[in-house]
Amino acid sequence: MHLENRIRILPDNVERHIKTLSEEIGVRLAGSLGEKRAEEYIAAELTQYGAEVQIERFPIQERAVERETLQIKLNGKWESFSCSLLGNALGTKGETKEAPVVFFSSQTDYQRKDLSYLSGKAVVHLGSHIEKGDNYRRLINAKPAFVLFVDVRFPGTVVTADGMFPAYTHKYGGMTIASVAYMDAWKWKQEEASTARLCIYGEMRESSSSNIIAELPGTDLSSEILFVGCHHDTQADSVGADDNATGVAAVLATAQVLAKLPRKRTIRLVSFGAEEQLSVGSSFYVRQRREELKDRGGCMFNFDSFGSLMGWTNLSCIGSEELGDYFNRMFVGQDEYLAVKHEIVPYADHFPFAAAGIPGVYLGRSNCASGRFFHHRPDDTLSKISIPLCTKLIQVGCLSLFKLANAESLPFRLIVSEDSQAEIEKMWQEIFGGWEGFS
Repeated sequence: MHLENRIRILPDNVERHIKTLSEEIGVRLAGSLGEKRAEEYIAAELTQYGAEVQIERFPIQERAVERETLQIKLNGKWESFSCSLLGNALGTKGETKEAPVVFFSSQTDYQRKDLSYLSGKAVVHLGSHIEKGDNYRRLINAKPAFVLFVDVRFPGTVVTADGMFPAYTHKYGGMTIASVAYMDAWKWKQEEASTARLCIYGEMRESSSSNIIAELPGTDLSSEILFVGCHHDTQADSVGADDNATGVAAVLATAQVLAKLPRKRTIRLVSFGAEEQLSVGSSFYVRQRREELKDRGGCMFNFDSFGSLMGWTNLSCIGSEELGDYFNRMFVGQDEYLAVKHEIVPYADHFPFAAAGIPGVYLGRSNCASGRFFHHRPDDTLSKISIPLCTKLIQVGCLSLFKLANAESLPFRLIVSEDSQAEIEKMWQEIFGGWEGFS
């Protein structure tokens, strides 16, 4: 039988997985009941396919918010707007905080030597990430009343949910930070907003998340392990059909097909928890297995948000040119063309593997210059996804992995360059807390 016929992904199965996660289960915040229901579903499916399944739990902080209200004073009148408390940020304990508004551009204003002018203010922070720990330290030391993050990647009318890096809050402490919609902030600037009020019931509480690990053993137990990853958690108020029910569907469909086929190399599929808190699950995974990864680590293929109805498919590669070339050839051979980039992206689950010296790629899909316009929003629903495209991309990925699992030797070097490793180590320390972590 022709190989492509043996590796056949069924669109009905792909759609079923995405529907179950995004419509039946819904929001899957790390540590929540929704995430635990997703864990149970994924583990049951993998077990049914004949994989050896292990559930690995680890401690996290769960975002548990009951209610959020934000008011801005414009032309002497209070108007209400939507907001979303960042993961790993502090709420207001149900009290209303009121403060004068000041606008702050993260691209330029961190150059200022003195940020004390932010003290006691409602800081409208143009930028949803603080990529230097020292900038976070300076901001928190300025003692603002609270901070409103504006996602400059997506200038829309809908609030984008996000989180603060846990390594920062562990090292420097927390503050009240909520996301707001870009066009709302534009209106505040245009109409010269004077004062803001913020009230948030609830914040972070101790909980746990999980990695679901499925082993498909190979016949050569001394050969390299091929890792396949995804994540099953979502951001606040998002059902995450594309981010990342598509990735879970890919891992489940891949396991279902490859479990039945012979292989020389072991394939280990992992659905990670707490990715939306900055790959906490995959970081925990590699910290627990650093020695095994040194001895048997092969490469990592990560599926994350690749289902957008319109757009282009990206392959982000941390590793040798041959690694990217291999997967690119496989996709082109099936008439699927990729935008291949050799870059260090710390915002996906292949990055902690790179920190452990394991090269990898991550398959995603963009529909605008900044990524996907429905990123971390309530409208990340099945209506935004192409099931035929997802099925095709999963099938090519599955075929690529099967060939690697049975190759006499891998067709690429298993390296992360020294130059890349230095930059990766810097990011690993700065925003992930290094090998010691922050738990």
